Amino acid sequence: MRNYKIIVEKHTDGYVAYPIGIKSIIVGEGDTYEEALLDVISAIAFHRETFGEPELEDELPVLEAFIAETMV
Repeated sequence: MRNYKIIVEKHTDGYVAYPIGIKSIIVGEGDTYEEALLDVISAIAFHRETFGEPELEDELPVLEAFIAETMV
């Protein structure tokens, strides 16, 4: 078992969720926040079972994640 930091984005047509700090691209989606989160958790578990934990490990783990917004 390992902790993952998950970003969940709300869009006009639903939610998208993805983990940060891993090597592989894994995405979940759903009509609600909970559905997207459960979908990405399922995708992480499937990827780990199929390819192994080393395929998910990044060399430098994410300690904290921040979201910033700015106008340029």
